[in-house]
Amino acid sequence: MSVEARTILQPVAARLATAGIASAKTDARLLLGVVLGRDGAVLPHEDVADWPDASQQRFETLIERRLAGEPVSRIRGWREFWSLRFHLCDATLDPRPDSETLVENALAFAGGLAAAGTVSDLRLLDLGTGSGCLLLACLSDLVMARGVGIDINPGAVQMASQNAENLGFSDRAAFYQRGFSDALDDLGKFDIILCNPPYIPTAQIAHLAPEVAVFDPHMALDGGVDGLLLWRQLMPVFSALLTERGAVFAEIGEGQAGDVGALARAEGLVWAQSHADLSGIERCLVFKKDVQQR
Repeated sequence: MSVEARTILQPVAARLATAGIASAKTDARLLLGVVLGRDGAVLPHEDVADWPDASQQRFETLIERRLAGEPVSRIRGWREFWSLRFHLCDATLDPRPDSETLVENALAFAGGLAAAGTVSDLRLLDLGTGSGCLLLACLSDLVMARGVGIDINPGAVQMASQNAENLGFSDRAAFYQRGFSDALDDLGKFDIILCNPPYIPTAQIAHLAPEVAVFDPHMALDGGVDGLLLWRQLMPVFSALLTERGAVFAEIGEGQAGDVGALARAEGLVWAQSHADLSGIERCLVFKKDVQQR
């Protein structure tokens, strides 16, 4: 016997809302979709053809995970980013829509190079690649480009490589286990460098939402006492690996622009632009080489 989806959804959405989850209705619909083997949300007016006790029990298990703070993307095992599906694991950050700010502006920069006839192909580098979302999103639009991603976590490297294969980009993307302080000169020079490093001050991590504090890997969050530890390592890397015509697109924490910009200038980089995220927060800084010093 079929049952209307709203009969299943309403009490669950109410529980999620009572727990303070702002996206309660959407989350309930998405998780019901998981139980039914669907990628998308189940709408309240839909009929669920079969709803045995086993399905109800599985739904309950997923709801308990969400009530514990686990994000829907972790429960599903994937996140949509730049209209692409990226599988996740314990070693990768859960990509946020705000990080698409880097992709959008990197693609605009690449378009400017192409329009000027400066390059016929592009080399991209993603430092701290995680799931590979930044690099692979750019490659999805830049058919002439090739890219390299590095991450210190072997689990992230494996996940990024798998995402590249799933998306059909494994012939244009390579991923390696490297840290920011490792020797990277053998990778060559790059026209676009993407980077979303750990930038949250250590003491603040425990006060973040559980979706981040509990379920994102601390290695990918912890920027040291002042949040700038990794930036100090990265600036010499940017300067060494960036081509003369290239640009760095770096994601920063709220209020970090001045400090990060100062570290860039000390390494002979020019803070060329900044871009706000979906909430209007300064999120993406663009750096170029200071050719006047050369």
